[in-house]
Amino acid sequence: MESVASQSVSAIQEFGEAAHAAPLCVDLDGTLVRGDTLLECLLLLIKQQPLCLLLLPLWLLRGKARFKSEIASRVCFDAAAMPYRGDLVEWLRGEAGRGRRLVLASGANIRIVEAVAAHLGFFSDILASDETQNLTGDRKAAALTARFGRFDYIGDAAVDLPVWRAAETAYLCASSDTRARAFGQQVIFARTFRDAPVSSLRLWLRALRLHQWVKNVLMFVPLVLAHEFLDGDRLLTLTIGFMAFNICASSVYVLNDLLDLAADRQHPRKSARPFASGDLSLINGIAVWPVLVVSGFVLALYASPDFAAVLCVYYALTLAYSFDLKRRALVDVFALASLYTLRIIAGAVAAAVALSPWLLGFSIFIFLSLAIVKRVAELHSVRERGIRDVAGRGYQIDDLAILEVLGVAAGYASVVVLALYVSAPESRTLYLHHQLLWLFAPLVLFWISRVWLITHRGEMHDDPIVFAMKDAPSRIVGLIAILVLEFAAL
Repeated sequence: MESVASQSVSAIQEFGEAAHAAPLCVDLDGTLVRGDTLLECLLLLIKQQPLCLLLLPLWLLRGKARFKSEIASRVCFDAAAMPYRGDLVEWLRGEAGRGRRLVLASGANIRIVEAVAAHLGFFSDILASDETQNLTGDRKAAALTARFGRFDYIGDAAVDLPVWRAAETAYLCASSDTRARAFGQQVIFARTFRDAPVSSLRLWLRALRLHQWVKNVLMFVPLVLAHEFLDGDRLLTLTIGFMAFNICASSVYVLNDLLDLAADRQHPRKSARPFASGDLSLINGIAVWPVLVVSGFVLALYASPDFAAVLCVYYALTLAYSFDLKRRALVDVFALASLYTLRIIAGAVAAAVALSPWLLGFSIFIFLSLAIVKRVAELHSVRERGIRDVAGRGYQIDDLAILEVLGVAAGYASVVVLALYVSAPESRTLYLHHQLLWLFAPLVLFWISRVWLITHRGEMHDDPIVFAMKDAPSRIVGLIAILVLEFAAL
């Protein structure tokens, strides 16, 4: 009993000490959240209201405070979707539980700061920028001193140096040991909250999604089927075009990740992507995207102007998909199928070979089927989590049945096109033993049936092309298909 009583007295004393301690003021961007709320809101505005891009310079001319206010007033900011620093949030929650007064003091607009404070629930006061004042640096230090007299402060950047110096106790959130050492030479910190070290190279490889470049191997299909693969000039030009396509594709992935932050954070796998998780800063992504685009198109023009034109069509459709089409049921899967087919068209143009209408017909149906596989896999994933709608999509869980029917029908239609091609005069011209091509039909039937069986069971990776590369039976089917082509051409 005496032990329990002494513990209670100790807890009461600790609570009293915390209650009378200096207010603990916490920065938002880069500190409480692993990111920049202004950039988050700006990207959200660009996605929802792209024409507002024309107004951004006008808002900025009226001052940074007004710039932040105009953007914040036009977007629906989701505080719950932000990548918070878990260790800092738990520590702050513990401080609040001890009776410590916590203040969210940020240069972000007051609408954003209020949303974050309301979501977390342990801040007793806020200070933020409004339409006329940008509360950063010296202005923040002066405002905190005027409001509280004595205060403690947690920050992360050089702009926080005046605030740290005015604070009674300083705390640091550092993304790297280098930053921690640099600030440590100017300010004595009571505690440093340090991110777990992550390889920047590995993060960028994930952000650029080099493994997705395997999809662009489709560009070589027209050259192979035209039996011109040993033509050195054509192969070199096509290889240059392939690299241009890869670079542009990576720029698309970066742009998509920047525009889909909120939706990605609600996805079980996409939430770990470098930008959604906050492991890579948004400003780096915004800077890298145009570099990739320009590099890709310069290389495309070097391959051929016609190829660059096809790449422009691909990029325009990709942008339309990113900004709007991906949210429209059925339109999205037709757009995805078109993007895959454009890879084949681009390969034919780069290699300067005739594009077979049979190949086009087959690709449209097979890629429509695979695009629907991707959507069905997403629906299975959200159903497992008890959610009825896919964030950022136009589908509901109830659409699963009809989508599976449409997907299987499209896959089987591709086999019909393949069978008709085997009987056509074109196959007799290119293949001496064209009858062997009939073996393609059961191979494709088996593969597409297996893909849909796995998808129906909810076991499909959200990208069927990547699945095909990793799946042993799929690789065996592909090897047999190559052997069939070789023997048919002998």
